Amino acid sequence: MEAGVRQILARLPFPILELHPDNGREFLNAHLVRFWGEQITGLTRSRSRPYHKTDNRCVEQKNATLVRAYVGHGRLDTPEQCAALNALYEQMWVYYNLFQPVLHLIETTASGTRVRRKWDDATTPFERLAATPVLSPGPRTTLAGLRERTNPRALRRAIYADLEALVLPRPVRTLQATTEVAA
Repeated sequence: MEAGVRQILARLPFPILELHPDNGREFLNAHLVRFWGEQITGLTRSRSRPYHKTDNRCVEQKNATLVRAYVGHGRLDTPEQCAALNALYEQMWVYYNLFQPVLHLIETTASGTRVRRKWDDATTPFERLAATPVLSPGPRTTLAGLRERTNPRALRRAIYADLEALVLPRPVRTLQATTEVAA
C-alpha cells in the first residue's frame, strides 16, 4: 500500500487536503497512518460508514466502469499480473483524465413520478481541474504538454492490446464438467 500511495503522491498535480479511505484493514493500519502523517502535513482524515458503499459512490462507480468493465471480476494475484495491470493503469489514467469527457449531474428535480436530471457540459477531468485555481502553472503546463504529445487513438489501441496480453485467470473446471467431457 505504501508504494501505491507514493506513486499517487508523485502523480498528483495538487496537494492532498483530506484522505477518505475505505474502511478495510489494508487502508487503516498504524504503518500507513504514520506514513501519511510523515508525508502529508495538515492532512484531514475521514472515514465512511461500514457497509455503506454509497459513501464512496464516485470511487465505487469508477471501479465498475474502469476496472471491472475492462478486467472483470477475476482475481489477479501473480506478480506478472500485477505488473501488467499497473502498466495498464499507467496508460488508462492518461486516457481517462486527459481525453475522455465526463458529464456531471448538476440538479435533480422530482415532480410526481417523473424525475428530471440536469447535466453540465461534458469536459475532461483535466479541463475541469485546469479551470480551478488549485492547479499551479507548472503542473498545468506539464499535463497540457502530455496531452499535446499523446495520440488518444494510439493510446486506446495500446490499452486494448495490453488487455489482450494480460493473462486473466480461467474459470476452474469442476469435477462434474470434467466427467461430462470425458463421457
